[in-house]
Amino acid sequence: MNLRELEYLVAVDEERHFHKAAERCFVSQPTLSGQLKKLERELGVLLVERNTRHVVMTEVGSAVTQQARQLLAGVRQIKDLASSYHDPMTGQLHVGLIPTVAPYLLPVIMPAFREQYPHMKMWLHEQQTSVLLKMLRQAELDLLILALPVETDEFSELQLYDEPFQLALSRNEPMARQKMISLAELGEHEMLLLEEGHCLRKQALDVCFRAGATENTAFHASSLETLRHMVGEGMGMTLMPELAVPAETGSRDPIRYLPFSEPKPSRAIGMLYRKASYREQTFINIQQSIQTSIDTRSSIKK
Repeated sequence: MNLRELEYLVAVDEERHFHKAAERCFVSQPTLSGQLKKLERELGVLLVERNTRHVVMTEVGSAVTQQARQLLAGVRQIKDLASSYHDPMTGQLHVGLIPTVAPYLLPVIMPAFREQYPHMKMWLHEQQTSVLLKMLRQAELDLLILALPVETDEFSELQLYDEPFQLALSRNEPMARQKMISLAELGEHEMLLLEEGHCLRKQALDVCFRAGATENTAFHASSLETLRHMVGEGMGMTLMPELAVPAETGSRDPIRYLPFSEPKPSRAIGMLYRKASYREQTFINIQQSIQTSIDTRSSIKK
């Protein structure tokens, strides 16, 4: 048994397709299939059920794969520990971000990362919160950037910044002529929201409850960009995190973004990592770098 065979097994489990798994591992399909058969002979069990249409993991195959993931994560940690012994900002780092943060935060922070940490290779994974927590728990990820609070105390937490919401609405709406809006003015209005699974949905619902607004139950978006298009078509209004608001909007933009008066509704963005992680100093350095980048946007405070 060798680590490469375990990497093939994990790839097949995640791709559920031999050809895709082989491409992912940069080997030919016969090579991958042959190595898995060799592993099965060594273990004396069938790990994968093969047919022309589907790849199905056996019960023991799934159990072995789970152990393989943990073993491969441990090997990666050993390599990273060795490379970061003299410099915590070297080696590989697997970072998970939620979909309502990733597309808007990354353009703000990545230029500074590339300049400050040229010897760090950062792998970015975009998933909903529940998936990210599972991946962090299984050591598939090293660090998460997501909305707080998270209903678990099994990880260490670092605060990053508070992000205000703005109201996104069609330019044809009477309220669009205002320069600012209060929460009370949302009362009796319907809001377009994200579908279940997005933490931003719960946060937006909390704001709606406080303001007396209601949810438009006829439509749920899968992303903020879908919400933006719906607002632009005059289908309703929504709450938009400030990093997702364009820095400038022209007169032809069909959407107006209105800031809220005090008290401004907002969400807290932070980082999670496994307790007692040997890379804690790495995460603290990343926290400081993100906060420095965010400080360039005057309305977002740490």
